[in-house]
Amino acid sequence: MNKLKELLADLEPAIADIINQPGSPRAVYEPISYILSLGGKRIRPAMVLAAYKLYKEDYTPEVMQVAQAVEMFHNFTLLHDDIMDNSPLRRGQETVHIKWDDATAILSGDLLQIEVYEKLAEVGNVEILKLFNAMGRELCEGQMNDMQFEQMDVVSNADYLDMIRQKTAVLLGFSLQAGALLGGASAQEGKQLYDLGISIGLSFQLMDDYLDSFGDTAKVGKRIGGDILEKKKTYLWNEMWSRLDATAHQEIEAVYTKPEVEIIDFVKTKMDESGAKDYTLELAQKYTSKSLTALNSFDTPSGDKTYLEEIVKMLAGRES
Repeated sequence: MNKLKELLADLEPAIADIINQPGSPRAVYEPISYILSLGGKRIRPAMVLAAYKLYKEDYTPEVMQVAQAVEMFHNFTLLHDDIMDNSPLRRGQETVHIKWDDATAILSGDLLQIEVYEKLAEVGNVEILKLFNAMGRELCEGQMNDMQFEQMDVVSNADYLDMIRQKTAVLLGFSLQAGALLGGASAQEGKQLYDLGISIGLSFQLMDDYLDSFGDTAKVGKRIGGDILEKKKTYLWNEMWSRLDATAHQEIEAVYTKPEVEIIDFVKTKMDESGAKDYTLELAQKYTSKSLTALNSFDTPSGDKTYLEEIVKMLAGRES
C-alpha cells in the first residue's frame, strides 16, 4: 500500500485546508469541518491524483483543487444521504443531522456544494465543469432510483447495475477523467479512464453488497446482515430472489417474524444454496479483472500506472 500512502500524504495539506472552515455564523460551518474531519479512505481524491500521475509527476494547483472538490462533493452527498436514510452513525461517529439537526445538515450540505463550485471555478476548466455537472446529475438520478427500489417488490439486476453505476461509479469515473485531463490526456484517453472508473465502481459496490452479508464484522467494520434485515434490493438479494420459486419466496417472507439472527442466517443460506452468493462474488471479480486489463493495456508514454493499479487492487481485495 506504499503508493496509496504516498498519494494520501500528498493530499494531507489540501484536505487539512478544506477541513479548517472559516466563516460565520459558525453553526453552519462547524458541521462541514466535522464531517470532513471524520476521515474515510479519501479514495476519490486519491484517484484524481493517481490518474494525473499517468501523465505527470509534479502536481499543479489545479489538480489539487479538483481533488479537494471531489472530496467535498462526496461528503456533501453523505450529509444529505444520512438524512434520507435516517442514519445515526457515519464512520463510527454521530451523523450531522443527529449531532445538530436536519435543517442544519441540509443547510451545511448546501453550503458545502457551493464551496465545491468555488473550487471548480478556481480551476477554470470549462470542460471539467461540464463533466462534473453531468456526473452530479446522474448521481442524483441514481439516488432517486435507489429510493424508489425500496418501494418495489422486485428489482431486476440490470436496473440495479444501472443504479449503482449512477449512484457510486460515476464519481469514480469523473475523478479519473478529470485527473487525467489535467495531466494532459486526450479526450479519448479521458473517456477510457472514465470507463475504467465505472468498472472500478461496479466492482466496489458489488463487493460491498457481498461483504454486507458474507463479510467478517471485524474486517468489514460494520454489522453483518444489515441489508438482509432491511430487505435491501442489492444485487445479491435480487439474484437470490430471481433463482427461487414461489414456495421459497413465502418461506423468506415468513422468517421475518422471527429474531434477527434467525432471519440473517436463513436468508444467507438461501443466497448460498441458490448460487447467488458465488455468482455475485464472481461478477465483482469480473469487473475487477476488466479494470486491471484495461489499465494494463492503457498506453501512457511517461506516466506511472502503479498508483492507480494499487487502488484498483485495494478496492477489489477487501477481505471477506
